[in-house]
Amino acid sequence: MRIAVIGGGPGGLYFACLMKQWRPSAEITVFERNKADDTFGFGVVFSDATLDIFERYDAESYRAITDHFAYWDDIQINFRDTVHRVGGNGFCGCSRQTLLILLQRRARALGVTLQFETEVEPDLSAFAGYDLVVAADGINSRIREAHRDHFQPEVDLRPNKFTWMGSTRPLDAFTFFFRETPHGIFIAHTYQYEPGRSTWVIETDPATFARAGLDKLDEEASARFLEGIFAEELAGHPLITNRSLWRQFPMIRTRRWVKDNVVLMGDAKGTAHFSIGAGTKLAMEDAIALFDAFRAKGSVAEALAAYENDRREEVERTQHAADVSLVWFEHLDRFADMDPRQFAFGLMTRSKAITYDNLRLRAPDFVADVDRMFAETVAGADLAAPRPPLFQPLHLRGMTLDNRAVVSPMCMYSAVDGLPNDWHTVHYGARAVGGAGLLYTEMTCVAPDARITPGCTGLWNDAQEAAWTRIVDFVHGHSRAKICLQLGHAGRKGASRLMWEGMDRPLAEGGWPLVSASPLPYYPDSQVPTELDEAGMERIIAEFVAATTRGARCGFDMLEMHAAHGYLIASFLSPLTNKRTDAYGGSLDNRLRFPLAVFRAIRDAWPSDRPMSVRISATDWHEDGLTADDSIAIARAFAKAGIDLVDVSTGQTSPASRPVYGRMFQTPFADAIRNEADVLTMCVGNITSADQMNTILAAGRADLVALGRPHLADPSFMLKAAAWYGIDIHQPPQYLPGKDQALRNAVKDRADFEALKVAAKPKRHAKGTFDQAAE
Repeated sequence: MRIAVIGGGPGGLYFACLMKQWRPSAEITVFERNKADDTFGFGVVFSDATLDIFERYDAESYRAITDHFAYWDDIQINFRDTVHRVGGNGFCGCSRQTLLILLQRRARALGVTLQFETEVEPDLSAFAGYDLVVAADGINSRIREAHRDHFQPEVDLRPNKFTWMGSTRPLDAFTFFFRETPHGIFIAHTYQYEPGRSTWVIETDPATFARAGLDKLDEEASARFLEGIFAEELAGHPLITNRSLWRQFPMIRTRRWVKDNVVLMGDAKGTAHFSIGAGTKLAMEDAIALFDAFRAKGSVAEALAAYENDRREEVERTQHAADVSLVWFEHLDRFADMDPRQFAFGLMTRSKAITYDNLRLRAPDFVADVDRMFAETVAGADLAAPRPPLFQPLHLRGMTLDNRAVVSPMCMYSAVDGLPNDWHTVHYGARAVGGAGLLYTEMTCVAPDARITPGCTGLWNDAQEAAWTRIVDFVHGHSRAKICLQLGHAGRKGASRLMWEGMDRPLAEGGWPLVSASPLPYYPDSQVPTELDEAGMERIIAEFVAATTRGARCGFDMLEMHAAHGYLIASFLSPLTNKRTDAYGGSLDNRLRFPLAVFRAIRDAWPSDRPMSVRISATDWHEDGLTADDSIAIARAFAKAGIDLVDVSTGQTSPASRPVYGRMFQTPFADAIRNEADVLTMCVGNITSADQMNTILAAGRADLVALGRPHLADPSFMLKAAAWYGIDIHQPPQYLPGKDQALRNAVKDRADFEALKVAAKPKRHAKGTFDQAAE
């Protein structure tokens, strides 16, 4: 078998080593354009988990690497004259040049041929006689670009500027330095990789870069400038350059990784931002995955297909974590005014890989400090023994919630003529006694022709008012939960089938006339709505006001106006659905005119001591839809009009939208609105655990957390969460006999969880330390 590896970086060399060790008879040649001892950059980072993998696959190279690394357990965050250290991380740093030399030595010992200073033509015509060609030629891959029509790379050039430098400054932790200057904030991502050498990746936003005049400085002048910025942090040590040019990070994804017998690997196929230290790790784990595919399959074609299919999910997961991480650094101004404890917690949890419970296990003192910080923001909280953020109260006007957990609004499609029935009483009653602080109704429609489906609830007549009053009275009589009435109008998405019969699909018969901002059907075969005129607007405002008045009489504690998901009010906000040329279309101010008119009218009709929220779609997940800046401006407009909370959802505006799903996938939008529009927010969207809820709240990404499906599956979700954290929350007396059992179960679960400390404790793979004498 003849194998050509194009690119002599860590990934290419490691694959060559693994394959040659497994198939000694294979002819493997690595072609590298640079000299053997050339290197760019300074150190590379590996986690304990990655080192475990190296040990299993090639003990010889593993021992060589671990004999030359610097090990650290802590992450240190220096921000505004405070220092926070978080242990239990388990990372090592290694010189990139040393790593390459070690892998070159291992490859030669195994019989791999290394050809340096060899430029390969990207058409690969010279490799017709090879069975396999591995394109590991880096972030600027000539092979990928020469065949871009096939590989279909997508490049997202991120806005922040960064430069990769080194220093002689010793460090005993992976350390983040944040330096505030008259120009703006500079960030240094730093770690030691061998005695007397540390990596310094320095990053800043484009505006700060320009104000500092760095675009006019060469490499050496930039280093001297940054030595001044980080003079205290460098403690007299210099910054060292090695092609340390300012650049922007390219997030690269490729639709295909394989072309015939050619396969992309490492940065050639996709990148992950340096803030999670994953570039070299991904490349070497790619090498392992490709090697595993060859061990498992009988032919090159089968092996390459298996590699691409099996490896892609893990790579995309890492890239998603990197995306979330880099965005945190790009929007540092959102968090710069936070309490340093919250800032540090947000930094630690930015990529979603580390959570509140994870940190509580590894760094209990740090999390206890974060709990105290959060309690300090809550009137009446116990500062001596603060509860986790999820169990802290929230005050909104005259309403106080016992905790920050919310049962999200979820349509049941089970009403008849808008009338709630026994199903609704049981559904809402069960979740109220389950311990959540706030309970939302499903979207309750203000008129018969405002319904989404024939099964939607309404509040336009006395019978409906009586039915809702019964539900509200049960909630208040048997729990401490508060209940919020969500009012809405379906607009162009009305006259649809029940969810389980075809969500948003038009009724075959029995429909009713629809209205919207513009005469655009939701689906091509949906009913074309009538463009709402001003007389129609006045009629609908009156319907909202009438339903609001009824809701106040029912005793609801809070009111929400639904202005999301492509329904009537949302159809005015989005440029996808608002094509008007009058005073209600065009600019965002014009598109806000009708939604704000509805809100002001119902705010006036709603008791002044009861809070109100508005649900918005912060993005349409469509390139021509609402932008992040739009959603922040919309939130500011509602805040100015008197809103108390913005319920941040996304999408469902158009069937052409393309959401990017994942854990807590909508939380970043609530985060942006909260910290830029300066308004309380509630986040929703694939949040499934109390741990995630605590993580979101402690980091200041939202003020309330709403769960839908988890509460459907388990009405007592919050009672179990309280038992897990050892928190005593209100339960109805009928349930008290089960309380002790729940606590016993939680204690057992907690004991099992605590046992994981042994497994979670960082493993020293060798005697690698920063300084043997100090050790």
